[in-house]
Amino acid sequence: MPWIGPKGEAVPPHPRPEPRFEGDLTADRIRWIFRDSADFGERPVLIGGDPAKRTTVFFLNGQVRNERMNDYILRPLATSPLLREATPQAAFRMMTEGIVYTQLVQVCTTLDQAVFALINGSVVFAFPGEGRMISYFAATEEKRALSPPENEPSLKGARDSFVESLRTNTSLVRRRLRAPELKIAEVIAGRQTVTPVDILYIEGITNPDLVAETKRRLAAVDTDELLQTASLEELIVDEVDTAFPMLAYTERPDRFCAGLVEGRVGVIVDGIPLGYLLPGTVGQFFKTGQDRAQNWVAASFLSVLRYLCMLLSLFLPAWYVAAVNFHPEMIPARLAWSISEAKTDVPFSTIFEVLIMLLAFEAVQEAGLRLPGAIGQTASILGGLVVGSAAVEASIVSPVVLIVVAIAGIAGYTVPSQEFAAALRIWRFGLAIAASLGGLFGVMALAAVLVYRLAQLESFGVPYLTPFAASGDERAQGHGVIRWPTHWVKFRERALGTQNQRRQG
Repeated sequence: MPWIGPKGEAVPPHPRPEPRFEGDLTADRIRWIFRDSADFGERPVLIGGDPAKRTTVFFLNGQVRNERMNDYILRPLATSPLLREATPQAAFRMMTEGIVYTQLVQVCTTLDQAVFALINGSVVFAFPGEGRMISYFAATEEKRALSPPENEPSLKGARDSFVESLRTNTSLVRRRLRAPELKIAEVIAGRQTVTPVDILYIEGITNPDLVAETKRRLAAVDTDELLQTASLEELIVDEVDTAFPMLAYTERPDRFCAGLVEGRVGVIVDGIPLGYLLPGTVGQFFKTGQDRAQNWVAASFLSVLRYLCMLLSLFLPAWYVAAVNFHPEMIPARLAWSISEAKTDVPFSTIFEVLIMLLAFEAVQEAGLRLPGAIGQTASILGGLVVGSAAVEASIVSPVVLIVVAIAGIAGYTVPSQEFAAALRIWRFGLAIAASLGGLFGVMALAAVLVYRLAQLESFGVPYLTPFAASGDERAQGHGVIRWPTHWVKFRERALGTQNQRRQG
């Protein structure tokens, strides 16, 4: 069924020309395809210095490394005595069999092969009268240097992070997982970006159905660009009508490898310095890279603390609104007297105060994230101290509301996943409004809706509330809130359906 445009016109389906370029594989066709490209270059080359064996080399400036092209490709081709004495047919064969100092050689028989070889950093040789071309890989491979992770600081562990280069990222994984069973499958997504996407899994551990489903969804991605994370996430997840993240991601290769060993499937996209782990479940979003790097007692305490802070961040403003408006008997007498005295000069209702402060908190946080580092810190200080204190002194909000919102905001920062924390902040607004309408009954009703909604979600066939939706026996194996000692955790999560359930002897 065709899409209907804004003026009522029928919009044709997304065109998918296969092959992308039609016609004979000739030098003139290559020149025509790159006719308006300033970085397109070509030059004649005499194979073996023999004028009878004249060829043309094509390349894209900036995509190829000049030293590689000159020293490892052009120099051997121009000076080799074997090529000088060989016939044109023999010279063509020798060029594909090792006369050139490069490990990646491809004989191009179609325009698509030659064009994408040029875009990917190869130099392509065209021979008069031949329906074939030879490409040699000579890409610059320029990339950002490895650096410590910014969003997942490592206190006791590895200090490298993923970069924008796909092959560098897979190399970081290979250095940690040296098992030959680690498989890397690649698909191409994005019609205009032509972005390589790698699927990583451990054969013999990962559920084959999960691997097949991941490949199917990625192969079905039909979009022009794959430049941002949402371009991939929203096209392969089960549910997009939710604020909660459906895929877990990390910028730390050690956490990524740990997820693969658990039996999850990893996805790495060229140009994005992150590694995705799927299926995404609630338990993943509350784990940190330090959980396995420190004592299990301390790690368990901090894990419990994160969950308690999550509940505090979510329900504290709503509880305050409900207690002040509907259930004052819940508040100790002296505290109730202090709250009443502080609200004497405030002209606004409690829910209005809370919503104003929650919105101000979100605005300050957004300003701090979007501005440059030094300016962002200054804006946060001004917003948190100066504006907050001035609002209290001007009797726009009461001091108790400021304290409640500040505690809820700080508690929300303990959630390791900022995307999950952002979803909680959205529901925090809804719970505060429900508290103003129905007190604790309204809060509990909306909380039940939240739990029901989360129980509906699935990520690649796995319940989103795993491990809380799992059996008690599974939670006892060390995949719940408590981080048990390593030698106690003998099995992997059953919800992942791994082929090999045992993780240690």
